[in-house]
Amino acid sequence: MTQPTNGRAAPPGRGAPTMPAVPPPAGPAVPRQAGTAPQGPPPAAGAPAPAAPPRRTAWAEGVDRLRAGATTEPGRLRIIGAVLALLVVAFGAVTALQTTQRSDAADNVLHSSQPLSASAADIYRSLADANTAAASGFLAGGEETKESRDRYEQDIRTAAAKLITAANSSKPGSPSSATISRLNELLPEYKGLIERARANNRQGYPLGGAYLRYANDIMQNQMLPKAQQLYTRENQRLSDDYADAKPYPWAAIALGLAALGALAWAQRRHYRRTNRVLNQGMAAATAASLVVLLWLTVGHTVARSGLDASYDHGVRSLNVLHDAQIASLKARGNENLTLVSRGAETATNADGETVDLYDSEFDAEMKSLTKGLTVAAGLADDPAGEKPVRTATANMKEWKARHRDARVLDEQGKYQDALDKVIGSADKKPTGACFDGVDKSLTRALAHEQAQFQRAAGDGLDAMTGLPAGAAVLAVLAAAGAVFGIGRRLSEYR
Repeated sequence: MTQPTNGRAAPPGRGAPTMPAVPPPAGPAVPRQAGTAPQGPPPAAGAPAPAAPPRRTAWAEGVDRLRAGATTEPGRLRIIGAVLALLVVAFGAVTALQTTQRSDAADNVLHSSQPLSASAADIYRSLADANTAAASGFLAGGEETKESRDRYEQDIRTAAAKLITAANSSKPGSPSSATISRLNELLPEYKGLIERARANNRQGYPLGGAYLRYANDIMQNQMLPKAQQLYTRENQRLSDDYADAKPYPWAAIALGLAALGALAWAQRRHYRRTNRVLNQGMAAATAASLVVLLWLTVGHTVARSGLDASYDHGVRSLNVLHDAQIASLKARGNENLTLVSRGAETATNADGETVDLYDSEFDAEMKSLTKGLTVAAGLADDPAGEKPVRTATANMKEWKARHRDARVLDEQGKYQDALDKVIGSADKKPTGACFDGVDKSLTRALAHEQAQFQRAAGDGLDAMTGLPAGAAVLAVLAAAGAVFGIGRRLSEYR
C-alpha cells in the first residue's frame, strides 16, 4: 500500500480528531475592557431586559447618612445640638400657648364673664324691685310718693339698659340671646299692665287690683324665671372661664424639665470628654430655660392663688348676696300683694290648710333671706364685709316682727292699720323701713365684695402679664445658646 503524498487531502470519512469542549470556569466575570467585543452569547430575541435595582427613599438614605454621621464625634455633636434646640423651642412654644390660653381665660373672668353675671343679677334685681315698687305705689293709691314712682321708673330703665348690654355680649342664636329677646318683649307688656292698674286705682275702680295681680303673674311666672335662666347661664360661663384659667400647664412644665435634663446631660458629657467645666453657650441656654420654668411655675401659682381668692372671697359671696337681695325683694312684693289681694288668692300648705297665697310666699322668701344672710356672714372675711351683713340681719329680724303685727291687724279687719304698718310713715314703724334697711345694707355688702373680687382677680391676671411673650423670647435665646455652644465644640474639629 502506498502512503499519500504530502499536500493531499485525507481520505474521505476519516477526519482529524478534535479536542472535547471544556465548560468555562465558574467565578466572577472578568470586566470587559473598552473597545473589546462583548463576551458570551447575545440575549435571545424577545427576552426581557434585566430589572434595575429598586431606588431607595430619601428617608432611608437620610437614616443611613445619620447612622454614618453618628459614628463620628462631630456627627454626634450635630445630633445633640439639634435635639437640644428642638426641646428648648418646643418648651417655649408650649409655654407660650398654654399661658396665653390661661391668661385669656383669666381676662375673661375679670372683664367679661363676671361682669355679665353681675349684669344678669342686676336684671333680676331690677325687675323684682320694680314689681315691689309698683305694688307699694298701688297700695298708696292717689297718695303715691314721688320717691316710689321714681324708684319704679329707675328699675325699669336699669333692666332695659342691662338687657341691651347682655344682648350685645351674647352670641346670635344662642339660648341667652333668645331669653333676652323674650324679656325685651315682656317688659313693655308688663309696664303697660302696671299703668292700667295705676289708672284704675286712682279712679277707685277695683279692676286696678286685677291688672296689678296679672302684671305680677307675668313677672313671677315668666320674666323672673327667664332672668334666673340668664343669670344661671352667665354663672356657668364664669365657672367655665375659671376652669380654663386655673389648671397648671403640666405639658409646658414637663417639657421644661426635659429640656433642662438634656442640657445638664450634654454639659456633663462635654466635661467628661474635654475636662472643661463651662460651655458658655449651653450654660446660657440652661439659665434661660431655668428662668422660663421658674417664671412659669411661680407666676401660674400666684395667678391661681389670686383666682382662687377672687372666687372664694368674691364670686361666692356675690352669689349669696345676690340671692339674699332677690329674696328680700320678692318677700317685700308678696307682703304688698297680700294687702292688695285681700285674700283673693289662696293656696294649700303642707298641712292641707288653706292660706293666703302671697303671705305663704312671703314666709318662704324670708326663710331664704335668713339662710342667705347666715351664709354671707360666714363668707365675710373682714369687718367691712361683716358690718353690712349684720345690719341687714338686724333689719330682717325687725321686719319679721312688724310683719306679724301687720298680719294680726289685717286678720282683725283693721285694714288701714295694717296698711300703715306696711307702707306708713316712720313714726308708725312700717315694715317698708326695715326692707329699705335690708336692701341698702345688702347693696353696700355687694359693692364691697365686688371690689374684693376685682382686686384678687386683677392680681391673678397681673401675675401672668408678659409670660407668653417672655417665654417665647427666652426659649429662642436658649436655643441659640445651645446651638452656639455646640458650634464652638464643632469648630475644634475643623
